[in-house]
Amino acid sequence: MQRKLTQSTRANNVLKLVTELQSLFVSGLENAGKALGTPSKFSPIEWLRDTGKHGGGMRFCAGEDELFNRASINISQVHYDDDPTKKLESATAISTIIHPQNPHASSIHIHISWTEMRNGSGYWRLIADLNPSLENEVNKQAFIQLLKNASGNTYTEGAAQGDRYFDIPALGRHRGVAHFYLEQYKTEDAKADFAFAKNFGTQVINGYVDILRTSLENAPAVTPIHQIEQLAYHTLYLFQVLTLDRGTTSGLMIHNQNDLGIMSSIPARVNKTLLRSWASNCDAPQDSLVRNLVSALPDGEISLVTDDAKLKLAAAVRAHYQNHPEALAMQARGNVIPPTMNNHK
Repeated sequence: MQRKLTQSTRANNVLKLVTELQSLFVSGLENAGKALGTPSKFSPIEWLRDTGKHGGGMRFCAGEDELFNRASINISQVHYDDDPTKKLESATAISTIIHPQNPHASSIHIHISWTEMRNGSGYWRLIADLNPSLENEVNKQAFIQLLKNASGNTYTEGAAQGDRYFDIPALGRHRGVAHFYLEQYKTEDAKADFAFAKNFGTQVINGYVDILRTSLENAPAVTPIHQIEQLAYHTLYLFQVLTLDRGTTSGLMIHNQNDLGIMSSIPARVNKTLLRSWASNCDAPQDSLVRNLVSALPDGEISLVTDDAKLKLAAAVRAHYQNHPEALAMQARGNVIPPTMNNHK
């Protein structure tokens, strides 16, 4: 069994692009680890959609080590060439999350995707956000400048949508300190849009590797307080991803063939007691979702998010929205709500 590519030339050009970006990020992070004396190795893991008939993907993951708490760089292409009843022709993406082990180094989330409809129209989604466990104004400003350089005249719009998307109303704060989010982006110039996506991904990836390396080269000693703050932030990350993130929920609701890949964004450990306390901050029915997430985690105040726990978390999210479809309206959004789930029907 192997992944079958879509018949769309345009989508396959995007697949080539995101595969190149994946390789760029893997090599950049591995080289940074070698330079820092904390070498780390990424290994490939493939998944298939419907045994490969409708595509699938490949993720490169680093196991928990001295450099990474969690690190996963995923590409995927799902298509329905053989099913003209689907609104969607294909969806091609890179989605990556890096959680460094050292709390002085910021996490990063990047997503670049091309969605192509049956009628040949399509649009891009571009996301990048910096997620520090410990505040670092120098890194924040460096990343904001990086986003400005990478996004050009779309920065103001992308930053505004990013601030809206990564807001966490129940906790009165954001996930991350610098955000960029463009939904359904396209112009009349398809070649220019492709070049924009390529430049955006390349600059953000290279820029983050530089920020990571510099942060670790200059990092002060890690104290128990720093580790407690990192654990709290990692718990916040899980909370936002599993109660608000529309992309994660859509992926889980559309199919169950890549749950471990979708859940690779979750840090290795979270504070179960802290997570439980946030249920009371949430309106119904999201309060019950938080309690179900708590139940899915292993016992103990500090819960290790194992592969088994990831599968249970995924099942909890899927069951929640099957039972409460109206709660999908409570999820994060930019200026428009992408019809991702409807596209796959």
